[in-house]
Amino acid sequence: MLNFLFKKRFLGIDVGSYSIKVIELSSFGGRIKLENFGEISAKAVFKKPFRTFEKNTLSLFLGDIVKATKAVFEEAGIKTKEVFFSIPDFATFFTTFELPPMTKEEIPSAVEIEARRHVPVPLSEVAFDWQILNKMPKKGEKIKILLVAVPLEVVNQYKAFAESLKLKLISLEPEVFSLARVFGQEDKVVALFDLGARSTTCSIVERKTLYTSFSLDIGGDFFSERIAKGLGIEIEKGEKLKREVGLAEESKVREILIPLLNSIIHEGEKIFQNYEGKRNRKVEKIILTGGNANLPGLVEYFKIQFKREVEIGNPFKKIFYPPILEETLKEMGPSFAVATGLALRGFEK
Repeated sequence: MLNFLFKKRFLGIDVGSYSIKVIELSSFGGRIKLENFGEISAKAVFKKPFRTFEKNTLSLFLGDIVKATKAVFEEAGIKTKEVFFSIPDFATFFTTFELPPMTKEEIPSAVEIEARRHVPVPLSEVAFDWQILNKMPKKGEKIKILLVAVPLEVVNQYKAFAESLKLKLISLEPEVFSLARVFGQEDKVVALFDLGARSTTCSIVERKTLYTSFSLDIGGDFFSERIAKGLGIEIEKGEKLKREVGLAEESKVREILIPLLNSIIHEGEKIFQNYEGKRNRKVEKIILTGGNANLPGLVEYFKIQFKREVEIGNPFKKIFYPPILEETLKEMGPSFAVATGLALRGFEK
């Protein structure tokens, strides 16, 4: 009867190619609080990535991941056992389709029948989930469905990860769903650009519901490699220049980055036009997130190119935390957005 008074805690764990990020949130009396956070870099510890994606197959290096996550838990003093894991968008299959008008009871079986037509592998080889995009379709209106499918071999790897750490795995979730939970807005259509290490995902979120998502094989590592090659320097120095110089000043670094970013912008514009044409609604705001969102000068460049409001995402806006952490959380926010969105799922009714 008074469950809202009892403290609940949940973990969000985001395993990236080169880092693991952990967020621990608690809720007491209806207020969500940041309890702990931690990160460990694969490059610093193992000199190789935590995961690879080759021939359309995601492979986790479980031994390294378990060892690294244990180290984060010990350093941060994390005891919570209930966990949500993220699945990278590039290892997830998304599609949308329409169903004819029907009752709520008829929808699940209709989705499964339709899924067999859209998912490129047998349904016995995937775990799939779905949601209704037009939550309250008018009488006689078709029902718009977003379907997500994940290979069972990927799901089983994450289950093994949880078992090795003696964690209670509540759910797996595509990264973009976590971001939509954090950055979706009731009064605006927003576009999320998640700039990761190996890919960039552009998603459109309408009233906190993911409408569409598309991933590009251009990420921060590619930026660093191009800078290093263009300047004839080591990749580590290219990475440093990317983060320190970026687009903020006229330089060779900016000249190298502009064509790469223009490729992302071009694809983004196509996604915007497709959405706006179908929905007759405008994408009003762009939110940058991911490990490369803080690239110097990126916000200003996107504002000029897209002619829309642009900001760097802050996943901690509605979370209570000690004021002393203000600057730290502002800096790390884009990188921890997925982990934060995962942990927040535990408090949904």
